[in-house]
Amino acid sequence: MEVIETTGEHSHIGISRDELLIVNAALNEVCNGIEVFEFETRIGADRGRVAALLKEVGLLLDKMDSVNR
Repeated sequence: MEVIETTGEHSHIGISRDELLIVNAALNEVCNGIEVFEFETRIGADRGRVAALLKEVGLLLDKMDSVNR
C-alpha cells in the first residue's frame, strides 16, 4: 500500500489487487462468516455500513479485473 496524501479526514492511497483481496476477505468474514457479539462496538461501524463497504470493494475488484482483460 502506498500512502499518497493524508489529511485529518481522508487518506488517498494506492493499493494493490492482492492487498484489496485481503481487505475483501476480511470484510466478507466479518459480515458473513462469523457472528460478532456487539458488532457495532467491536467493529466501529454498523453491519449495514460494513456490508456497503464490502460491496464497494467488490465492485472495485470487478473493475480491476475488467481492465486486466
